[in-house]
Amino acid sequence: MPPTLKGVSTSLPTPPRPWPVGAATGVGSLPGVDPDEAMRQVAVELDEFPHLAELPAAGVGADMVGRGAAHLSGLHVAVEPSGWRFAAHAGADERRARGTLARDLDVLEEHTQGFAGPLKLQVAGPWTLASSIELRHGDKALADAGAVRDITAALADGIAAVALDVQKRVPGATVVVQFDEPLLPAVLSGRVPTASGFGTLRLIEPIDAIDQLRAVADAIRVIGGVPITHCCASSPPIAIFVEAGMAAVSVDATLLTQRDDDAIGEAVEAGVAMFLGLIPSIDVDPMPRTDELVAPARRLWSRLGFDPEHLARDVVVTPTCGLAGSSPTWPKLAYRACREAATVLLEAPEEKS
Repeated sequence: MPPTLKGVSTSLPTPPRPWPVGAATGVGSLPGVDPDEAMRQVAVELDEFPHLAELPAAGVGADMVGRGAAHLSGLHVAVEPSGWRFAAHAGADERRARGTLARDLDVLEEHTQGFAGPLKLQVAGPWTLASSIELRHGDKALADAGAVRDITAALADGIAAVALDVQKRVPGATVVVQFDEPLLPAVLSGRVPTASGFGTLRLIEPIDAIDQLRAVADAIRVIGGVPITHCCASSPPIAIFVEAGMAAVSVDATLLTQRDDDAIGEAVEAGVAMFLGLIPSIDVDPMPRTDELVAPARRLWSRLGFDPEHLARDVVVTPTCGLAGSSPTWPKLAYRACREAATVLLEAPEEKS
């Protein structure tokens, strides 16, 4: 079972939820390479809770790690045959990553003029970045506690600056920042491979994981934003995200098991919202009926013994992870299914007998 860490408090209060009851949004990534078309689709289909469109297929710097590295204030990176690595100076790869981010923010601004409400950004979290970027003359940054702290500080500064910029560009928006941590379960269990691939890196204690996550969450709360986190792996460390002060935890509902129930129940009782991936991210024909799509959420709520009338209050519907691998036409269908599922959870939280 994921750890439950009592007595660990956040340094700043969790802000109120800016999204409406019965909300739906996306995870972040989309297929294709046209940021204007992708952002237009998000703004139209998720008009109450849009997000920055990410296009991994656009190449170097648009991938999750490169996009995350583009937020690291004062740190430089480059692409080597083994992947992203810290560098002494800014080079072409870093400039491309930062330029891609700047372009995508311009497109976001264009498609959200006059918008008022929650607007979500996404960035790789400190533990996923530390598990993915190599030191200049050594192993992955995760192997060096000082390097992890440097990444956290640089990320906190960088993402706070981006969030402030978005607040200025879209004055009516409440910025929600989603920290993507797909590798955190491997970090906590000592399963992150070394750069050579012949061994694994040190196991990170839960309290250390919480400290770094809290630092980036606090950076968002200080500027009036709302920090949440996303983990698409099985057995997501929900308790750690809660103790770090995240306002919501985003998970793939199709991967949850009853072993996750206690952590989810404690999170919801603590006022943390759940973003549940309920809609297939890859094309299926036909799309399952809405009742089938929301069934995992209804079963979860029933197992937890919560009032079904509160289901839409505490749950935001999303697709599962991996929308970037779908066909160009699928995101539109998936987002519409998200909205329909959220409406069903609001209007008919219990399955009719």
